[in-house]
Amino acid sequence: MQKILFFILLLAIPVFAYEVYTPENYDYKKSGDKLLFVVDYSNSMGEYLEHKTKANLVRELMTRILPEISPDTKIGMRVYGHTCNLLAYNACRSSELIVPLGFANSNSILSGMSRLRPRGMTPITYSLKQAVNKDLDGFGGIKHIILLTDGGENCDESPCDYSIELVKTRRDIKIDVIAFNVHDKDDLAQLQCTADVTGGRFVEADTKAQLFRSMEEMVLPHKNVEAKIYTGMP
Repeated sequence: MQKILFFILLLAIPVFAYEVYTPENYDYKKSGDKLLFVVDYSNSMGEYLEHKTKANLVRELMTRILPEISPDTKIGMRVYGHTCNLLAYNACRSSELIVPLGFANSNSILSGMSRLRPRGMTPITYSLKQAVNKDLDGFGGIKHIILLTDGGENCDESPCDYSIELVKTRRDIKIDVIAFNVHDKDDLAQLQCTADVTGGRFVEADTKAQLFRSMEEMVLPHKNVEAKIYTGMP
């Protein structure tokens, strides 16, 4: 019944097109800009993959990738799902900026990650809202988010719908998404939409090697991403 009602509502939403902000030759090795990692620490990140937890694999990844980013780039990190809350309201607001944007933040990010444990839910949309409205507020130029998650939104929101609304008024936010060991088709569609509508890149990674390669690709020059038309997600 809920799916039928959603389909009716979806038909009522007008199709709209928009220009996606896609800077040419963007390169974190050379560009002095703003890069915020938004990283999943929900309960499923404690699952083992190739003899290590997914969370530990991500920390290994950050240990490797952070030194490759130009010291002229301000970097920071927000995490979500890192606290266990009995109330759904609190669980769906388990999101924290562990390191604000700044220069030479690699050690602070790794130190912050070392104290975290995967525990809670997956409030992706809430975290993106916090990142855009708070963490990146007051910074000029390109603001770039790299979202790394092993699952889809489970807090009754839609990162795709949020991104659609975001690009109506903002052209300075770009969201790349790495779907790490995600296999649910609906979750993948939501995550790909989140990247597509902001002019970001979407990559699936099922192994450690793919994860590392995906992140390395994220910090290398991008090709322009074509604008797409979305009306919402089922």
